[in-house]
Amino acid sequence: QVQLVESGGGLVQAGGSLRLSCAASGRTFSNYAMGWFRQAPGKEREFVAAISQSGSRTYYAESGRGRFTISRDNAKNTVYLQMNSLKPEDTAVYYCAAARFTSVQAMDNIGSVNYWGKGTLVTVSS
Repeated sequence: QVQLVESGGGLVQAGGSLRLSCAASGRTFSNYAMGWFRQAPGKEREFVAAISQSGSRTYYAESGRGRFTISRDNAKNTVYLQMNSLKPEDTAVYYCAAARFTSVQAMDNIGSVNYWGKGTLVTVSS
């Protein structure tokens, strides 16, 4: 089993920034494309961003494009989501996800995800 633990969520004012972190267990972190999803109250879980195994490719949902940056440090088994210019509509529980041998574009499909974190809450006030 791969364990994913998110951190870095919290309450932030609109226009502010947060950096989420996801620490992964195991010795094969680099075998997985990693991504972030979010789920707002009363809404379906939606794709936010993904990064390839090596970190060379990234893919973003339109909602965060230009504001969010996903990155990874395979030596630390950690993936990050830097979120800038936050909006109230970004309020959601953010979930870290791992997909083995999956392209970043394919990872926007929830069915591609092998492992999920428990989530970290991001609240953006207006």
